[in-house]
Amino acid sequence: MDPVTTAILAALAAGAIGGVTEVSKTAITDTYQKLKGLLVAKFGAKSKVVTAIDDLEEEHDSKGRQLTLQEQIAKTKTDQDQKIVQAAQALLHEIRTRPGGEQHIQSIVGNYNAQVYGSGSASVNVNHPKDV
Repeated sequence: MDPVTTAILAALAAGAIGGVTEVSKTAITDTYQKLKGLLVAKFGAKSKVVTAIDDLEEEHDSKGRQLTLQEQIAKTKTDQDQKIVQAAQALLHEIRTRPGGEQHIQSIVGNYNAQVYGSGSASVNVNHPKDV
């Protein structure tokens, strides 16, 4: 996923994270508004990119709306605009520095799986019984 879409989704989710202080919310909101302002300035308030963001703000859990934003970012090559990417990275940094701001969720299904979070390695050894 491109950094602009990632930052927008993370910011919208950050508002729902328990334990985030009002100061944290304000800092995240200010940084988010700066990113959105750059998008409005570049494409216009009625553009498909900004409309996709507005729609996502109403229903940020919608996979369809997330995909629409991602598609609009790709079509407009917004992820290649250095100023916008820097604003997205600043937003992600702001979110990560707050309590609960960086969360990792992994889900794994099946047999013979191994997971590692952070650094390190994982391996799975399967010993099949010898046929008698």
